[in-house]
Amino acid sequence: MNSLRVSQILSQLGATTVCQHAQCPNIARCFLEGQATFMILGSTCTRQCRFCAVYKSDARPLSVDMDEPSRIREAVRLMNLSYVVITSVTRDDLPDAGSLSFVRTIEAVRSLSKDIKIEVLIPDFQGKALSLKRVLDAGPDVLAHNLETVERLYKDVRPQANYRLSLRLLSQVKEGNLKILTKSSLMLGLGETREELIAALQDLQKCGCDILTLGQYLAPSKNHYPVQEFISREQFKEYEEIAYDLGFKSVMSGPLVRSSYRAQEAYNNSINPNFQIPNPKQIPISKF
Repeated sequence: MNSLRVSQILSQLGATTVCQHAQCPNIARCFLEGQATFMILGSTCTRQCRFCAVYKSDARPLSVDMDEPSRIREAVRLMNLSYVVITSVTRDDLPDAGSLSFVRTIEAVRSLSKDIKIEVLIPDFQGKALSLKRVLDAGPDVLAHNLETVERLYKDVRPQANYRLSLRLLSQVKEGNLKILTKSSLMLGLGETREELIAALQDLQKCGCDILTLGQYLAPSKNHYPVQEFISREQFKEYEEIAYDLGFKSVMSGPLVRSSYRAQEAYNNSINPNFQIPNPKQIPISKF
């Protein structure tokens, strides 16, 4: 599978990926490896997070596309994926907060093969317990919900979200189904201190979070929240070691790491610490 073929499949099926809409720096690498993170519920977000490149609008987004799960199922089949990541824009306009679309998509992918591993990266569903329960009952292998940044910066970076609500959601996953692995991600370079970051990692550990990703924040445009600091590779390595010491089962930490970066490897590491996959073909990337 080459990156051109991946792009063709996605285009022909009208399948949306966060790789494209969030301007992920790893898109070439992942497409070359035949990987993609599918984004459901359209491409318009109802929130105004200042770090995110996904299109935002105060207008009501499009209605839910009921054929979307079947198109994603077909993309998974054509790409011959054994590990599938599904995420969405935040849909505060929907009564179910988008949870039913996650369920339908999980079920569609599962119909291909029970052996396919599924990771869902969900919004906070506005704290609606029933919405979370629906997704848990659908049986994903990994449920991810991103903390994104430290508590102090929420009011500036993601004013419509709530740090404590996100932690509670991750705790509720473990209360509802201990078999489901939980995952979260933080961006660095937004102005957090070392102490604040470690406190956030400790908060995640108290929630039983299994998998962690840490990456460098890169502003999508001059209109987005400005980068406050570029974190060195040595610092990323230190934070990785701290995270493992705190008890995380799998940690991905580096400048270009994103939430779904090498997701299958992170999953396999969490269930088998000695697991390693061959290093993917290297694609030249610009240095900071």
